[in-house]
Amino acid sequence: MDDDVAEIQGGGLDAIVTEFETYEDYLDQQITPTDLYYLEDVELARQLVELGYRGNGEILRREEFEARKEAAEIARQQKANKKPKKMASAGKELDDCPLLKALSQREEAVRNGKLTTIIFIRDRNSKKQEISGYIDFAHRLKTENMEPIFDRKRRLLPKPSDLSFFNWETQTSTSNPTPNFQVIADNEAGLLFKNKRDRKIINVDPKSRPGDNSTRFDIVTGEYIQVVLYDHVTRRRT
Repeated sequence: MDDDVAEIQGGGLDAIVTEFETYEDYLDQQITPTDLYYLEDVELARQLVELGYRGNGEILRREEFEARKEAAEIARQQKANKKPKKMASAGKELDDCPLLKALSQREEAVRNGKLTTIIFIRDRNSKKQEISGYIDFAHRLKTENMEPIFDRKRRLLPKPSDLSFFNWETQTSTSNPTPNFQVIADNEAGLLFKNKRDRKIINVDPKSRPGDNSTRFDIVTGEYIQVVLYDHVTRRRT
């Protein structure tokens, strides 16, 4: 028996609904070869089982079977959601890479939703063009396999699909909201990001305070022209 099914059954949920895929399968298990011999119709045999004229013990109605089936599926999903997520940075030696080391220290809190981190990177792309942008670390972790980056097989650079992106040579500029942040551009205060969870504003202007529950960290590294992290401790609105 599958381990997950065994655990669900051990948790008190019906073995019946985990054993049978469909209600018809459940009814069929109650039909004997003798029933089919005399009735010569499997559908009629199922109806007689459902009505209680055939089978052993109390027979579940279709509605009750499906309700219990749904409850078992919800329990299975809740169990799966509780499984710890594998950290992309786990087991990596990052002492000589300040940016990746800083991100590895934040990864678990970001994945758990306790922290959001915006990464500002300014550097050159593969075409030697200077680019810069703001990256929602949590969104990248959810939408991209970050392990090659922590393995240093691929560099972390801003993309046009990130929160904000600018190519200094082509003058290409893009901005995109993510599940965590709304982009507020063309504002007198410059570029701002609003956290969608607690509605707090993160100000990335180095001459201004980053905002409530937010902290700015300049990362000293020789791998990029400039790197800044903006940490925001997320708190639900009350």
